[in-house]
Amino acid sequence: MHITRYTDYSLRVLVYLAVQGDELVTIQQIADSYEISRNHLMKVVHQLNKKGYIETVRGKKGGMRLQMAPGDINVGTLVRETEQDLSVVECFASGDACRITPVCGLKSMFGEALAAFLEVLDRYTLADIIHDQHRPQLLRLLQIA
Repeated sequence: MHITRYTDYSLRVLVYLAVQGDELVTIQQIADSYEISRNHLMKVVHQLNKKGYIETVRGKKGGMRLQMAPGDINVGTLVRETEQDLSVVECFASGDACRITPVCGLKSMFGEALAAFLEVLDRYTLADIIHDQHRPQLLRLLQIA
């Protein structure tokens, strides 16, 4: 299974915000911390805000923070909401042009594998990613003062 950079960055933003708690954070702080493009993060943050994962505060002292508790953010749900296409093989897509699709067993096998992948992610929340015992290391690795 593979997730896109968009989903990866969405998870990274949420992890960063979860570690920060209620403190307001800027896109630039997150971009600097992960050494990733601010422009990429702007689209991610906009969508996370629209979906209700984060809240943004405008103004000179503005920023963003989580809108819900880390334990209420399900990883499987987030992946489903951020991945535009979970078609693992061509036969999952609406424009399937594979000649053997009607008799091929791959579609059902990959369908089962995708379901299992998402089922595992459904068992975890953002709180599971940022275990309290790992918080000091996360703060250090993300270079958060």
